[in-house]
Amino acid sequence: MIDYIQQGIDKKLISFNEDRSRITYLHQGKERNYNNPEEKVQCLTFLKLILEYGYPVNHIKQFVPVTMGSEVKEADIIVYSDDICFKPYILIECKRQEVSEEEFLQAIEQAYSYAFALPGEIKYVWVTSELRSEYFEVDKTQNTRAQMPDIPQYGVDQIASYKYVYEASEMPKEEGKQRFFDLAVIEQAELTRRFKQAHEALWAGGELNPSDAFDELDKLIFCKIWDERKARRMGEPYDFQIITVSKNEEGDAQLRREKENDALYKRILALYEEGRKQDAEVFRDDIKLSPNKVRTVVGYLEGINLGDTDLDSKGRAFETFMGSFFRGSFGQFFTPREIVKFIVDVLPIQHDSKVLDTSCGSGGFLLYALNKVREQAIELYPNYKKDAKQGIRCFNYWHDFASKNLYGIEISKQISRAAKMNMIIHDDGHTNVITSDGLVSDETIIEENKNLGFKYGTFDFIITNPPFGSKVKQTEKAYLKTYNLGKKEEDWLAVKAKPDQTRDGQNTEVLFIEQDYKFLREGGILAIVLPDGILTNSSMQYVRNKIEDWFRIIAIVSMPQTAFTANGAGVKSSVLFLKKWEKSHTKELENKKKELEEKIKKDNSYLIKMRDWDKELKSLQKQKQHEIAGHYKNASAKVDVKKTPEYISWNSEISAQYANRINELKDQLMDEYQKGKQNELSDYPIFMAIADDIGYDATGKKITNNDLDLIGEELKKFIAKV
Repeated sequence: MIDYIQQGIDKKLISFNEDRSRITYLHQGKERNYNNPEEKVQCLTFLKLILEYGYPVNHIKQFVPVTMGSEVKEADIIVYSDDICFKPYILIECKRQEVSEEEFLQAIEQAYSYAFALPGEIKYVWVTSELRSEYFEVDKTQNTRAQMPDIPQYGVDQIASYKYVYEASEMPKEEGKQRFFDLAVIEQAELTRRFKQAHEALWAGGELNPSDAFDELDKLIFCKIWDERKARRMGEPYDFQIITVSKNEEGDAQLRREKENDALYKRILALYEEGRKQDAEVFRDDIKLSPNKVRTVVGYLEGINLGDTDLDSKGRAFETFMGSFFRGSFGQFFTPREIVKFIVDVLPIQHDSKVLDTSCGSGGFLLYALNKVREQAIELYPNYKKDAKQGIRCFNYWHDFASKNLYGIEISKQISRAAKMNMIIHDDGHTNVITSDGLVSDETIIEENKNLGFKYGTFDFIITNPPFGSKVKQTEKAYLKTYNLGKKEEDWLAVKAKPDQTRDGQNTEVLFIEQDYKFLREGGILAIVLPDGILTNSSMQYVRNKIEDWFRIIAIVSMPQTAFTANGAGVKSSVLFLKKWEKSHTKELENKKKELEEKIKKDNSYLIKMRDWDKELKSLQKQKQHEIAGHYKNASAKVDVKKTPEYISWNSEISAQYANRINELKDQLMDEYQKGKQNELSDYPIFMAIADDIGYDATGKKITNNDLDLIGEELKKFIAKV
């Protein structure tokens, strides 16, 4: 990644004041406001002209007055063909990076008008927002302009119809001949902006809604990745770029652009079909954009190198763009990276571990698991870049994990597709990401997706943040009755046994606990983000009982209230680490609990007392009814004693007395039960921690303190001993 700013400072082309709010162009002695977004683009463009295109600094003028009728305007940059700056050669118009599509097109017209208003023979026009550039050859005598792939470098007269070729930097350089360009590795922030600007250019005109525009942009990113992966000889041009048609081939400007767009469209479709043959599950529908819209997106992405951009940067860029889009359009809340990293880091995931996220969203947990194994591969084969054998072994180590052991389920078709794209951008690991309801049976998932990997009892690790708060209703989802936690809990202090009753509804996060239990092998570990209500609310005791029966609780790490605020959710939550008991142990626990319950009831003569108290109450009620009936013996009309104010008031009081007596007994027995459990059931240590700060504040802004770093170090040691 070229640091043009630093090179500009070193070569005494520019300088800054202390806080970099002001920039001085030293060759002209002009000071400008560097906080202005357009100024930053102008600075980079000025430096590129010198450092990349080779133009002498004395051939360049900035902020040049241009007379437009009665007005005097200012051209951003003019490059002259002579030392005295008399013959204008190239005019450059700079716009801020976030310029809209409409504004960019207006800027082209503006630059064109400047070129014709200037004296002399301007030959080229360059309009740039840094994220996107358009180049034109201008003929003032004919009042025409022809699109170019680039402006010529200094001393070059003829340029090819394309700009980007494979291994351009390795090609021999010849004076007077065009120098081609490699695809550029860029930083995360710029990549995010390119994704965002390309997306906005697709939907802002109203032809597409934001959701459809997102899908179409995904397809073109897919094509871009495939183009970079294609085998090429040195100097061979990339297909994913605008290739112009010369004026000699087509004189009419409109027809020329149509030919360019059609040719580009065909190349893109060929890339798309090539990619789909290899990976049909990512995109099943065709590209729906017009050739002109395809050209717009290509204009934003053609010059960047997605393949060589470091994984973290391009992953963050895609996830940032994707996260903001889905939050705005679908109300989806993705797990913050700091929490994802913490969870994956502490787990002993290896290349042969089978890993699942049952509600994978954009694929954050899966990506970190993949990167964890990839780092292990690099540690094992540190010379993988130079040693061919190590390179193959390193690749197979993590790639086999990605293709065979990494699984994700996402109910939203669009988010699932985005997760696949997120994985592809990270180089791999999307093969087993499927679109499905994560709460249906494994048989249904396997049948629907023709993927045999989604089998209950086979996963070593499940890492997930299930959706909170939404309820699955019995009337909507028949599978509710297949869940133990979808049924009303058994009351061991009930006098009469009741048949199993399906709940009217159940929270999704509760059902995911049981579903994840089913997917885990015995001894497998579940790391799950849950709302604190499951841990604290008395109404959730039955859930905690099941967790206790099914899992050895390894750790509970409390997150701050603000953990999910920046992502649009404000529910207080914790991360639970749970190890699945052997089924025999779970059965043993359940039996011991039942035995304890029966013992406590027997020792306290619970059923006898309940029966006796019931008899007592009924006897007292009959006596009272008889007594009151005597008062109405001589009444002219028959009186329903039970409906008299006197009986109603008395019965309410006496029933409350017996209810209190019963509740006191039940509380006593529950206390005995809890004490008995502590004595009867084997105890074990549980790692408990509270994270007050987790690397970012409520707005999502980074902060220096992250308690999860220290907690993670200690928890990793603890898990190793479990």
